[in-house]
Amino acid sequence: MPIPRRYTTDAIVLSRFDLGEADRVLTLITPGGGKLKAIAKGVRRPTSRLGGSLEPFAELTVALARGRTFDVVTQVSVGHAWLKLRDSLESAATAWYLAELADRSLEERHPAEPLYALLRRAYELLDAEMAPGRVARWYEMHLLDELGQRPEVDRCVECDRVLEADEHYRWVPPFGGVLCQRCPGPAHDRAGISLDALKLLKAYQRLDIEAIAALRLAPDVERETEAAMREFVRFALEREARSLAFLDEVRVPLPAGPGHG
Repeated sequence: MPIPRRYTTDAIVLSRFDLGEADRVLTLITPGGGKLKAIAKGVRRPTSRLGGSLEPFAELTVALARGRTFDVVTQVSVGHAWLKLRDSLESAATAWYLAELADRSLEERHPAEPLYALLRRAYELLDAEMAPGRVARWYEMHLLDELGQRPEVDRCVECDRVLEADEHYRWVPPFGGVLCQRCPGPAHDRAGISLDALKLLKAYQRLDIEAIAALRLAPDVERETEAAMREFVRFALEREARSLAFLDEVRVPLPAGPGHG
């Protein structure tokens, strides 16, 4: 059966760039078709019918015609516009970061329903004004899960021994998680990780996001967990996310813990 030339799909904009005088090329994530590139012709002209709808941070219904290089957007409507998300610079910057991780994780034209649902849920949470840092950690952990790179936080990645509460641990992303104090691991030193940060990593794997949002956590533990997850994601995707620099510029800093001024 031939593939239809025209089709309609739900989509979220992951990134975009301007082309020529009036066109724009979009990278979209769709549930069934995965990641795809599409061109919106004339979208930057004031008279364009598509202009105001093809925005990030919204779930769109997009009609497309298959093209040689890019599919062509012929029609678009907004299904869910996460408008509150845009009111906070930190939430919007976090949303760009999550979109970049999705973009880096996907090959074009491979079905991506779990990752689509994950990004959609993260945008709903940001729109509901949940703490952006916790949404980001939850998303990172579940993205790694979907990629088959779930960090090991219960057993030593070297000897497979169950980790004990009274020992020291090291966080070794190239090995896949936590190393116990008995195992030498790589020749160069790796960062230690506290028991509290390890417990929080377990929470991100096991608890639903509403339960995580309700946790009372020391800022130092959140910062340590963030650093650990960013390092793991950087290793898994083989590069640093470009959007992190902007996110770190605009976000509201966590308060200092006791004795940190």
